Amino acid sequence: MNPTDYAFLIVAILLLSTVVAGSLSSRFGLPAMIGFLALGMVAGSDGPGGIAFSDYGLAQTIGVACLVFILFSGGLDTDWKLVRPVVAPALVLSTVGVVISAGIVSAAAVLLLDFTPTQGFLLGAVIASTDAAAVFSILRGQGGALRKDLTGLIELESGSNDPMAVFLVGVAVILVATPDASLLPFAPSFLIQMGLGAAVGLGVGFLLPTLIRRMRLRSSGLSLVVSVAMALFSYASAAVVGGNGFLAAYLAGLVAGNREYKAKRTISMFQDGMAWLAQVVMFLALGLLVYPTDLPEVIGPGLAVTAVLMLVARPLSVFICLSPFRAFNWRAKLFISWAGLRGAVPIVLATFPIVAGVPGAQTIFNIVFFVVIVSSLLQGPTLAWLAKKLGVDGGVTNVDLEAAARSVS
Repeated sequence: MNPTDYAFLIVAILLLSTVVAGSLSSRFGLPAMIGFLALGMVAGSDGPGGIAFSDYGLAQTIGVACLVFILFSGGLDTDWKLVRPVVAPALVLSTVGVVISAGIVSAAAVLLLDFTPTQGFLLGAVIASTDAAAVFSILRGQGGALRKDLTGLIELESGSNDPMAVFLVGVAVILVATPDASLLPFAPSFLIQMGLGAAVGLGVGFLLPTLIRRMRLRSSGLSLVVSVAMALFSYASAAVVGGNGFLAAYLAGLVAGNREYKAKRTISMFQDGMAWLAQVVMFLALGLLVYPTDLPEVIGPGLAVTAVLMLVARPLSVFICLSPFRAFNWRAKLFISWAGLRGAVPIVLATFPIVAGVPGAQTIFNIVFFVVIVSSLLQGPTLAWLAKKLGVDGGVTNVDLEAAARSVS
């Protein structure tokens, strides 16, 4: 048999096995990513699969490409009517909240792990963003439901907090390389990145339905090709002009998803499938990067960072950021704090310092991977129970949650 045929066979088996592993994880109230990552580790060089993969640059490229489609699909499936009432608190959480969480984890890394301030800042920035898809998939699997305002808040926060985390990681990598660099130029840089990313995203979001209408495509399948092209175009064009591509991809999907045009439902369903494929491929690749034999070395630091993140950083950021908004009482804030699961983005961001050659980057990657796993294992199974105990369940059906689960973070 041709070696290429063997490669295709292995890929097919891995994809099917990953889906099975993710489905099994969901049955136990865990995010599907746990199954995806576990299979990646089993298939890796440390496991019985024996697949040697240590190309962090390629994994980073795969992760970025997959995140583009995940964010674009999340935007398409975000109901503006649902999230509009909570835009202000969600944006505060996705910006100021990310900075607060990153700052607290940074300080903890310096005090508890003997990290340098710049290394601590890098770790805090990498682990700062959340994953709403995991929250909604768990609640749906456990038969749970949430108040509509909480659903909209968690969904919008998750879809919009990745750009801030990406920006902070970029700043941290620069500071590690040049510790005496001034922080002043970063403020206008942030405004430019977010402004250009938002402008490109809004423009592409309006352009996609217009193209579909005016092209008068003879085959509905070609509209799917257009949607793929526009998802990539939103990210790449924003990045080329100096904007934040992740923000552009999410906003492009959000705008296009809330306009009416032919083939909208077909495109939404297709992009949902693309998003799931992207999750499978991304987590499988990230799992292959991890050597399970290296994880025992970071159990202590990993548990310390997880405890600080779950019990201090996330709750403080939520309570501080939501204090001006009276619609959220302490019960709602407590649930939002516990619902701050970590997912794909921190692991992908953890590859950036490795590719950049930052000292100690491998240790940071292993700690982040450990934190994501532990966070999912501890918080995931208790979400539906906590929502019921705090009285924040109800108001959203499982059908609503199924749509919300397509969002990311």
